[in-house]
Amino acid sequence: MVNAVRSEQDESSMDPEQLARQCAEVMWSTDHASQGLGMRIEHIGPGEATLTMTVRQDMVNGHGICHGGFITTLADSAFAFACNSRGTVTVASGIQIDFVEPGHLGDVLRAEAREVVLRGRSGVYDVTVRREGTVIAVFRGRSRSLNRALLQQTNPASANATPSGPVPTNPVQMNSAIKEQA
Repeated sequence: MVNAVRSEQDESSMDPEQLARQCAEVMWSTDHASQGLGMRIEHIGPGEATLTMTVRQDMVNGHGICHGGFITTLADSAFAFACNSRGTVTVASGIQIDFVEPGHLGDVLRAEAREVVLRGRSGVYDVTVRREGTVIAVFRGRSRSLNRALLQQTNPASANATPSGPVPTNPVQMNSAIKEQA
């Protein structure tokens, strides 16, 4: 878990790709919601993120398709990693999602988030959720920065956490570390 408070110099010396990865590591370390749903981080970059999730039996609704709430959660998680990739704590101020195709048991859903515009403390992000190349949902998220440095904050959840070794340095290692903890 991440306990250390990082200095402004550390953040300013990182290139945008390094900063995005470091922000993702800090967020992933306590993102129990995304981890609990079996999400995997496939890509992180400045203003962008790709996450995947396999539709499990407990995600299927009474119509035999993936519940829209789980698809929304996958898109929202990709949005969160994208809008926090620049080093500032950022939250959603609103979302809209349109479902165009169903997801089914066993499908691997892929949510690709990208920054559309970032002005001051406000941003707009689009997320496309696909199943094997077929678009199943289109999500638009609006973000608002809280004007706090993401990497400078001490992780309050880690105070009660059991140490789990060093924080992984890339998304693939993050996913491997989660499997080891299970």
